[in-house]
Amino acid sequence: MKGIAAGIGVVFLSPILLAGTGMMLASSADAVPTNSSFSNCLTDIDTNKVAAQVTKILDGASGKNVHIEGLDLPAEQVPNAATIVATGLSLDVPKKGQIFALATAMQESRLRNLNYGDRDSLGLFQQRPSQGWGSAQQIRDPVYASEQFYEHLLKVDGWEQMTATQAAQAVQKSGLPDAYAQWESLATALQDAIARTFPGSGDHADGKDPDQGKQPSPGTSGCAPGQDGSGFGRIPEGSVPKGYAIPKHADPKARKAIEWAMHQLGTLYQWGGSCLNAHSPDPMGRCDCSSLMQQAYAHAGITLTRTTYTQVNEGKAVSPAHLQPGDLIFSRGSAARPEHVGMYMGEGLVIEAPRTTKPVRITPIKDWTILAARRVL
Repeated sequence: MKGIAAGIGVVFLSPILLAGTGMMLASSADAVPTNSSFSNCLTDIDTNKVAAQVTKILDGASGKNVHIEGLDLPAEQVPNAATIVATGLSLDVPKKGQIFALATAMQESRLRNLNYGDRDSLGLFQQRPSQGWGSAQQIRDPVYASEQFYEHLLKVDGWEQMTATQAAQAVQKSGLPDAYAQWESLATALQDAIARTFPGSGDHADGKDPDQGKQPSPGTSGCAPGQDGSGFGRIPEGSVPKGYAIPKHADPKARKAIEWAMHQLGTLYQWGGSCLNAHSPDPMGRCDCSSLMQQAYAHAGITLTRTTYTQVNEGKAVSPAHLQPGDLIFSRGSAARPEHVGMYMGEGLVIEAPRTTKPVRITPIKDWTILAARRVL
């Protein structure tokens, strides 16, 4: 690994990179988009294609004939991405940490070394001198900025078990914490493509990295399906959005489960409630999030365990970008131990029993940070 770090010093952390790309200011005066958009979630990226295009840029191509999905200015963005990866490798940061760094920089600056930002935010990661990240000159040095990101990331307890959203937010403390996840697939492809240019860089700091070259595991990216439910507008609690119908392609058992769950709309949440008689005056007959899922599928002839903690292990994992009606989606907490579950209904909608004082309701999936998704059919 130390040999790799030495090579990095020659290849990517050279004076040319530091003085040219490294200290380069943003080439555009346009403001950086900061709104999280599930419709921009990049999935099923061809890593080999990305690698070929990345190699062209690193070999000196102008970028005019280079196309990488999600990168508008590859000639500027790829060298910055390479600096982030190279810095991570030189510090023996595991691949996952490098991916988190790339996803963070994609969201914060679109991988551009900006000389402006919100308040005094600057650089690839939009770090702020006033918050102790360093001087303005230091922050605009991509190597320094990357080192600072990694230094803070490695201090986060349990970061390696976190999603991109959780880890990036722990470092950045953003006002839009859900925005990082949409870049994880692209960040994974970039890290893999750039790491290929380093002989032996597939070696993890503690041995061979078993995840080298793989896409994020299903359910951890926070990406949602193409439809995000926003087209239905505001949905009054306990009601069915006008125009919604269970998709015709839905599995018959999923259809039964969704239909049964919809009959519980408007009934109040009860923690620990059995959901055996949600319309009764007995509060313990009402539903909490996991009992709603359990009883909905019980009426479709499928047995589920009782709690969110165990339901996250039911069936098989599926990608949040390829949900089907009836899939269970999990949020809050962590992917291994989520604290909330709902059922995807198709059309970008989810039915859930949210929390105390709230009724069973339908919400748009854009309001969810998806930690895991399971298909129980």
